[in-house]
Amino acid sequence: MNSIHLRLLDRQDPPVIAQAFQEQGWYKPSELYERYWEEQQNGERVTLIAELDGQFAGYVNVIWTSDYPSFLEQGIPEISDFNVLMKHQRKGIGSALMDRSEQVVKERSDVAGLGVGVYADYGKAQVLYAHRGYIPDGRGLYRHDHYLQPGEETVIDDDVVLYLTKKLV
Repeated sequence: MNSIHLRLLDRQDPPVIAQAFQEQGWYKPSELYERYWEEQQNGERVTLIAELDGQFAGYVNVIWTSDYPSFLEQGIPEISDFNVLMKHQRKGIGSALMDRSEQVVKERSDVAGLGVGVYADYGKAQVLYAHRGYIPDGRGLYRHDHYLQPGEETVIDDDVVLYLTKKLV
């Protein structure tokens, strides 16, 4: 039986995480996780690490002050940058990370927010969030610094996001 262990991001984690994603063909530089660690030390975020049988398997962040205007205005913490290594998907790691991140959010808020991409690469996440009870915030698609408007043309990429919320009970 696989053993999932969740813990906070540690100072030694960034190169390990960057290497794990590089091995599956994703560029996620060590500096990103070093910034996460610094922000965690400053109380700006919580970065949860998942290990499967002692090996890095995924992570998620809780950002206390979201950059997304609607969450910022309402004081909704944002669950962000949720990633499970492809080789470790469908093993309960994502659900464990989401369960724990929602517990962390609940320490300060009764609503959790998150954003999800809108094309097929985000399909697994879209389904997971729907199953977990997240619903669109009703403001439409958001890209960079504004809500997309009827008739507006845009490139559908990682920056086009639909934001969702969930009332935590």
